[in-house]
Amino acid sequence: MDSTLSRTRYARQYRWWLLPVFVVLAVAGVWTAHASILRGVAERWAISDPLERADGIVVLGGRTDVRPSAAADLYKRGFASRILIAKTVDDPLETTVARQLLLKLGVPAEVIVEFGGKLSSTYEEARAVLEWAKSSGAKSVIIPTELFPTRRVRWTFRREVAPAGVRIIVHAIIKPPGYGVENWWKEESGLKDFKNEVIKCVYYRLKY
Repeated sequence: MDSTLSRTRYARQYRWWLLPVFVVLAVAGVWTAHASILRGVAERWAISDPLERADGIVVLGGRTDVRPSAAADLYKRGFASRILIAKTVDDPLETTVARQLLLKLGVPAEVIVEFGGKLSSTYEEARAVLEWAKSSGAKSVIIPTELFPTRRVRWTFRREVAPAGVRIIVHAIIKPPGYGVENWWKEESGLKDFKNEVIKCVYYRLKY
């Protein structure tokens, strides 16, 4: 009798000891699935077209910390003979900064072309690239941009520019400073960028 009671008490204690272990394993499983799901969201949201040689590489306004260097890299790899930099309204010095960065990275001054004037949105940049393509005879452009804007950028440029016979190649800059596909939800900048792009994407679909 005493032996049976002891075994029962031991089994109960053993179960209580195992409970925290099961909780930890369950939390770890949920977190692993959580990370996998969020990584999958980024992989499906971000798009990147196969690279081909084009007539120009477009540096959109903003993010001078990543876009000019990505354009310079593509130029050096022989994907285009010209680099276009947007003339934006938000920061009059932005175009100058982009140009200086390209020069510093070894891009010859004669291949750098400014396009547009006082551009304030991706839509206006697309329309300005269309005008440049018509005047220059260009038939294709590569647009390097960060992970999350890729979907909206491609939709906008294919809607506004592609009908004129200009091939649009959007190239995802795989790892913006601070985060990548594998950890974007862990960084405030990644969460902010994704949220802003979802809002912008909906806005562009409704407006244009």
